[in-house]
Amino acid sequence: ESPCLLLMRRCLKWRFHGRAFNDPFVQKEKEKLSYDLVPMKNGGVGVKVMYMDEEHIFSVEQISAMLLTKLKETAESNLKKPVTDCVISVPSFFTDAERRSLLDAAQIVGLNCLRLMNDMTAVALNYGIYKQDLPAPEEKPRIVVFVDMGHSAFQVSACAFNKSKLKVLGTAFDPFLGGRNFDGKLVDYFCAEIKSKYKLDPKTKVRALLRLYQECEKLKKLMSSNSTDIPLNIECFMNDTDVSGKLNRSQFEELCADLLQRIEMPLLSLMEQTQLKVEDVNAVEIVGGATRIPAVKERIAKFFGKDVSTTLNADEAIARGCALQCAILSPAFKVREFSVTDATPFPISLLWNTEAEDTEGVHEVFSRNHAAPFSKVLTFYRKGPFELEAFYSDPNGVPYPESKIGKYVIQNVAAQKDGEKSKVKVKVRVNTHGIFSVSTASMVEPVKSEECEDVSVETEVEAQDQRPIENFKPPSEENKIPDTNEKKGDQPPEAKKPKIKVKNVELPIEANLVWQLGKDLLNMYIETEGKMIMQDKLEKERNDAKNAVEEYVYEFRDKLSGPYEKFVCEKDLQGFSALLAETEGWLYEEGEDEAKQVYVEKLEDLKKLGTPIEMRYQEAEERPRLLQELGHRLQYYATIAGEFRNKDEKYIHIDEMEMMKVEKCVSEVVEWMNNAVSAQAKKSLDQDPAVHSSEIKAKLQELNNVCEPVVTQPKPKVDSPKEENPLSEQSDYKTEDMGEDDKNSEMPQQNGECHPSDQNTINMDLD
Repeated sequence: ESPCLLLMRRCLKWRFHGRAFNDPFVQKEKEKLSYDLVPMKNGGVGVKVMYMDEEHIFSVEQISAMLLTKLKETAESNLKKPVTDCVISVPSFFTDAERRSLLDAAQIVGLNCLRLMNDMTAVALNYGIYKQDLPAPEEKPRIVVFVDMGHSAFQVSACAFNKSKLKVLGTAFDPFLGGRNFDGKLVDYFCAEIKSKYKLDPKTKVRALLRLYQECEKLKKLMSSNSTDIPLNIECFMNDTDVSGKLNRSQFEELCADLLQRIEMPLLSLMEQTQLKVEDVNAVEIVGGATRIPAVKERIAKFFGKDVSTTLNADEAIARGCALQCAILSPAFKVREFSVTDATPFPISLLWNTEAEDTEGVHEVFSRNHAAPFSKVLTFYRKGPFELEAFYSDPNGVPYPESKIGKYVIQNVAAQKDGEKSKVKVKVRVNTHGIFSVSTASMVEPVKSEECEDVSVETEVEAQDQRPIENFKPPSEENKIPDTNEKKGDQPPEAKKPKIKVKNVELPIEANLVWQLGKDLLNMYIETEGKMIMQDKLEKERNDAKNAVEEYVYEFRDKLSGPYEKFVCEKDLQGFSALLAETEGWLYEEGEDEAKQVYVEKLEDLKKLGTPIEMRYQEAEERPRLLQELGHRLQYYATIAGEFRNKDEKYIHIDEMEMMKVEKCVSEVVEWMNNAVSAQAKKSLDQDPAVHSSEIKAKLQELNNVCEPVVTQPKPKVDSPKEENPLSEQSDYKTEDMGEDDKNSEMPQQNGECHPSDQNTINMDLD
């Protein structure tokens, strides 16, 4: 089975995926972090940390892989089975570079990411799959707008619902507006107040600033449900100084007025993209922690002119949507069918160079909010290899400094045998992860045959758009696309041409992407992650061994002054107590960080003294019960032997020799038991016992094995004498045809006084 894994993001490391270290966003966020960011050799973002007492630099992909490893272990621990499949949610504004980087992180861990799912699509799936009142497919769809303001981003989407069907109509976002921005306003306010009131600057100490952020976040949540003044108190904030302050909701909204104004922009953008009116929206669902702020909720409700709905779990809606999507895609779960059609967040275009002239051709292959996943087939006429460059058509609308997606070189293209240009079909695709790619390329080679019909081997798995590309700028002969709408009937009559059979020859594609980990680097990360996972296991075993010693010390020390006190002599008690105290001190000093084997040996040394004491206590608890049980069995078998000697009918069927075995065994065990009890009575509690529980159990088992089969012998069956029935030969006599009265009067009665035939003889007068 392949259980699903749900993932959500709050940590900003997710926002560093696919970005260069010199990215303006990274440099801006770098100042607010408590850890150090450094450049990697490939120009990416690295995090400097101390690992195994050494300084290491890990890439963002590796850091995310560590988080995924922990989530994987947690899921496996709860599910009690291995986790292989997962669905990971990403902001809908993530670009191809960011998505590919996150997929690399999943690959490092060994997770099979079935889909990178946009946050708002996951929310919509969570909403729609449980709705039983959705309109039928042929009816007008229900339009629902989903609004999500989480920790660091604001996203909105409009979705159309029909029964078992969901289509994302459009998305809009503000990638830099979220709950942390509201927290930042509070932090700035209290930093200024603390500086003027206490002459302390929290921004000079990272630890103090982090504490202030935590308290401000709590204050923000309290103000969401209270309009009165809310106090803020932090003990030993800086230089052992306690600080305090207060704020109310009205003051908070004034501080955040500029942030609240930014809420309407994505909403307006969404309505313009989808050409929807406010009246067309049937419901507005809000999720995300920051939507609990009353002012945020009011702004959204005011824009749509209706109350917002909070039927979804604000914190778990995305994770639940991912879980449902993973269950749908995974063969291990059976989920009712639900079609999900996502939307492409940014328009994507292709650029290429022409052969005849020094000009470029460009075409927008996927418009904004185009259905995804989706494939298109483009046709080119070339004599040699050529290059395609993919880029985002609207760089200003993409929250990423680089508009290029990548370059793709179509290789092994050659002219036809007659020197004409070859027809090359290129398939471009936005896959289920929302990533663009030139997936396949093939060269069409004609094979003349007068008897064959036209054949074109074109099999497309996903929905495709094979309409001709129009409006190339400038148009060129080599890129001319034949008019597929041209009808054969419009052609002038000509001499019959030989029919042509074509075959498609697959062409290799060399991809140069803006951001992609090389295979060697990725393999190195996978190997490093495996080593760290193994090191974590070894470290866990070491800690478990250390904890076992610590637990043994505390547990035994308490029992020595309690239940174990009577079972150890004064001399041994003093020596063992001293050893326990010595071990405790060692654990917190030079034994703080030792190897696993050292702790194992320490525990063995303690058990050499502790195990005999523990054994004596357990023997004293268990021995009386077993002796009592043995005595009861002896009495039981002795009673049966006595009844046998008294000729009791219950045991008269037992053989004399077998019963003698029982009596002999009982006698021997009684003698052994008396000797054992007598020997044990001479021993004190702090001495090893004269007889052990295991010996008593063995004697009890021996007694039962000898005696039980004898005394439980069943009596032999005695066959009763058969009686002749004179009516058995009268085949015409059938009792089943008689009524109850007839049976009682005509059936022969046997009362034991005479033979049945005597009573059935009837004397008749024939006169």
